[in-house]
Amino acid sequence: MKNKGPLKGIKVIDLTAMVSGPTATMMLGDQGADVIKIEPLDGELMRKVGHSINGMTNSFLCCNRSKRSLTLDLKNKMAIKILKKLIATSDVFIQNFRPGTAERMGVGYKQVKKINKNIIYVSINGFGESGPYSKQRVYDPVIQALSGLADIQRDQKTGIPKQVRTIIPDKTTGLAAAQAISAALFYKERYSKGQHIKIAMLDVMIAYLWPEGSAALSFIGHETDPSEAQLGLDLVFLTKDKKFITAGAVTDKEWIGLCNALKRKDLIEDKRFNTPNARVKYKVERRKIIANEIKKHNSHYIIKRLQSEEVPSAPILNRKELLTNEQIIENKIIKFYDSKYFGKIRSPRPAPIFSESKINGEQLAPLLGQNSIEVLKELKFTKIQIKDFINNKVSSTSEYKTDK
Repeated sequence: MKNKGPLKGIKVIDLTAMVSGPTATMMLGDQGADVIKIEPLDGELMRKVGHSINGMTNSFLCCNRSKRSLTLDLKNKMAIKILKKLIATSDVFIQNFRPGTAERMGVGYKQVKKINKNIIYVSINGFGESGPYSKQRVYDPVIQALSGLADIQRDQKTGIPKQVRTIIPDKTTGLAAAQAISAALFYKERYSKGQHIKIAMLDVMIAYLWPEGSAALSFIGHETDPSEAQLGLDLVFLTKDKKFITAGAVTDKEWIGLCNALKRKDLIEDKRFNTPNARVKYKVERRKIIANEIKKHNSHYIIKRLQSEEVPSAPILNRKELLTNEQIIENKIIKFYDSKYFGKIRSPRPAPIFSESKINGEQLAPLLGQNSIEVLKELKFTKIQIKDFINNKVSSTSEYKTDK
């Protein structure tokens, strides 16, 4: 893989699995870092989840672009020695084990710092390193439950909490981790010091949801019901032709535009809706009126009217429909890749577009152990030693070669 981008020259050791850590390191790899993913000989769990073609699942494919794969049996002392040799020449070490696991393996922060004093060491976990939940296993729905996200999604009619049907905490934690690592790399560049970054999924989501979602709890002694302050009312509207759209007005200008588009100018000066605060206070009534007006019109017609009045609006697309949406096509966000092992692949490119430092993103996720021999050679192990590692199941290698 030819690395290019603002992080070219940075080496990352990735011991993470599932989604939060792998998406973080994938972003670093996209931006030029040499990410070496360390996996057990039978692969991490995401290699076993989803539709598989020639040993690659769609789940693993989408979280592990722009990486190399090295397999190591970390229960083997020789494998730990190999890992430590890799640590000595790396810039970032990231793991998402439960607290205490890395220390028992001999690769906790203090142990790693003795090998490479300026390394950036990242620990991702579910709940933090102490407290009643810290030793528990965690998956995304648990964080949704504890962070208030399920409460935010509560059914407005029944009052029953609901969970988002995608793994928001996992992916948000990945973004937070990638940003924190980039900041730590900048600090290291300026002051020549590494550090330990600790990221708990629970902390990420509480901080992420607080603006708007929990803002009503900010003034101590003057708290109000957080659900009353939420701006994110369900803005899903059914049209005359049985399609769904979304439309919303926050500013006064947008509200006037919405009223004009719906031919309800009488609502512009209605005291329930003539200020932003009033529109939040009477949001339920406002939504009912808007819904009744929108269902009088076909979707294409009403969206055209709304957009002509500069009201934020769009059709609600299913995931197959988005592939043919004009704006999405214009953005060229969906790319196509040919793989002689997996066939034609559809995948989004990395979202940021850099004007100067062109980035990666075209290298598909590696097969299990695809780069084991390559990385071991870089560590100056001999062919005989590498052969012994494979034969003794310290490491393993893929039977396939890299897609060009």
